[in-house]
Amino acid sequence: LEACVWLEENLKKFDRILVVVSHSQDFLNGVCTNIIHMQNKKLKLYTGNYDQYVQTRSELEENQMKQYKWEQEQIASMKEYIARFGHGSAKLARQAQSKEKTLAKMERGGLTEKVVRDKVLVFRFVDVGKLPPPVLQFVEVTFGYTPENLIYKNLDFGVDLDSRIALVGPNGAGKSTLLKLMTGELTPIDGMVRRHNHLRIAQFHQHLAEKLDMEMSALQYMIREYPGNEEEKMRGAIGKFGLSGKAQVMPMKNLSDGQRSRVIFAWLAFRQPHLLLLDEPTNHLDIETIDSLAEALNEWDGGLVLVSHDFRLINQVAEEIWVCENQAATRWEGDIMDFKQHLKSKAASSRYLVFLQSRGNEERLCYCLKPSSFRDLCLVGFAKQAFGAFCFSNLGLLSPRGWFFGDAYNIK
Repeated sequence: LEACVWLEENLKKFDRILVVVSHSQDFLNGVCTNIIHMQNKKLKLYTGNYDQYVQTRSELEENQMKQYKWEQEQIASMKEYIARFGHGSAKLARQAQSKEKTLAKMERGGLTEKVVRDKVLVFRFVDVGKLPPPVLQFVEVTFGYTPENLIYKNLDFGVDLDSRIALVGPNGAGKSTLLKLMTGELTPIDGMVRRHNHLRIAQFHQHLAEKLDMEMSALQYMIREYPGNEEEKMRGAIGKFGLSGKAQVMPMKNLSDGQRSRVIFAWLAFRQPHLLLLDEPTNHLDIETIDSLAEALNEWDGGLVLVSHDFRLINQVAEEIWVCENQAATRWEGDIMDFKQHLKSKAASSRYLVFLQSRGNEERLCYCLKPSSFRDLCLVGFAKQAFGAFCFSNLGLLSPRGWFFGDAYNIK
């Protein structure tokens, strides 16, 4: 989240043309001054940020639909008159011919198109009832991948079925590690994690997509994972997450990343978990699908622990914000937008380390938040120098341990 805020604040001040493709509505609201909507092989430009685009588009479509209905009523009335009186008396026939000419003129001038609403996906998680608390309890938990490098020390908290928690904090602080401690994938060095005997936990993370058999269909995969269930039941389970018809039976290699994510959600939901642990669930979901996910989570009666860089999703579903840093998980007194404002203030007062490496006529720039470490994410811009200015051709987030820096750069 810190890197997202830093990127947003710096792009606001970027004095060149910027074209952004993003599924983060909060980011688009902060950065964009215009929105281009792509539909039916056409582009339409709207002025304003994403929220303003949604409002303007809704108003325009409402007016368009009113015009369409009025035209259709006029056309139906004229056609009925022509059919009834086209062969009547001379006077009525002339009036019918006049209406026929009016109708032809309307059609030549172009009729208003009917508004085609965006398809709305509906997610549904099955309610599973309640378990008596505490369902998950950390008792003086200490963990590190080595005893000399502790990530958490003396964690003491509980998670229940009415918990709606978002984990935030710097990269490498241990948010995903905390989820693994909850599931039992990792074991504490000291202390214990107590789980209710009947507690069912389901965890979403991006590596689950790598375990899908791309030659199988979503339906075949679900039948294999949950043997003994009827095909119709499996179809219904997949359909709850927006996959229907041919999308259920085609090889998953032909599905989009977003559709594969929905297969994973269907697989997790069929287990009827009491507690959902979601680690970056929105990476391949568009804005409308993210909204559907948020709505489904809010209607569901289970517990939720979320790790996400999407401020809007966190704001929609989280009731508690826990900050993971300094070997602790501490509750933030405020909502996620308060935390974002805190990060903005922090970014404004921070200094940045800048590295520049040349390769031919291409310059590679890296901005790293200070303080930083090898595990921090950095903003990397690939630029070509022209006329004394940098024209950014691509922006992305990379790790300093990756191919760009290698281990030669010791960032302190």
